Amino acid sequence: MVRPILSPAERERGRRLGATLRRARGDRSMVDVATAAGIPVETLRKIETGRIATPAFFTVAALGGVLGLDLAELALIALPTPAAESA
Repeated sequence: MVRPILSPAERERGRRLGATLRRARGDRSMVDVATAAGIPVETLRKIETGRIATPAFFTVAALGGVLGLDLAELALIALPTPAAESA
């Protein structure tokens, strides 16, 4: 399956999501968080660095649960910003 090329706005949303998850992780190791969420460590690494800009809903939900983040808050991060829309 060929994935479509992401727009600059989609890549920016992925970076914002990754930064939010990274901040929420705090001092916890990637291994601890990934294991608790039931995802590979490399997947968490790619999400946090923005290399996976559009992670699956259930992956985000699992990470949000482990990190104590509300899904509604995470959804707000995914909304396009006015600057990103004009890009």
